[in-house]
Amino acid sequence: MNLFTGESSRSLFGGDAPESVNRLLHEAAAAHADPTKAEALLWSARLSAPECLPVYFAQYKFYFYRKRLEDAERCARDGLRVAAGLARLGRHWREVQGGDADFSAIGPARFWLFTLKALAFIRLRRGDRAEAQALLEKAAQLDPADNMGASVIASLKDASAPDTPPGKRPGPAGDSYLDRLKKGGSQ
Repeated sequence: MNLFTGESSRSLFGGDAPESVNRLLHEAAAAHADPTKAEALLWSARLSAPECLPVYFAQYKFYFYRKRLEDAERCARDGLRVAAGLARLGRHWREVQGGDADFSAIGPARFWLFTLKALAFIRLRRGDRAEAQALLEKAAQLDPADNMGASVIASLKDASAPDTPPGKRPGPAGDSYLDRLKKGGSQ
């Protein structure tokens, strides 16, 4: 449950899954101590329902927490591709515009936006600050109210900037990420 909006977190993570897929996802979660088994269960879920968005979420989280960032990125990008197809969005994330879908409504477009934010975090963890920034700018463009929380990732990126003294963030003094967005800036 999102404490700010009161909505179910399932809406962010792709919605409901068929019972057979749900069972595999729960088995994978229960097998966390056996990563090989958990991974096999996640792939079984994906193969049995290749358009089931919660599977992509579970996969990229699984790999991310095991510090297998390349695999996490691949699954996040696969999830973006599937969600884009379901939501009838552009093939590449850079092509997507605000009027292409209702990104605040529960469904594939919202999952797409949530996964875009996750991909920004993965790219940041992999050391690609430039693509992380571009992904965050796209997220801010599509979600100016910051309902998906991309500003949290932007703050992490800002705080981890090379040559930035502790406690100091790049950008105009005193301006938060959201303040800069409201002023028309992206950073």
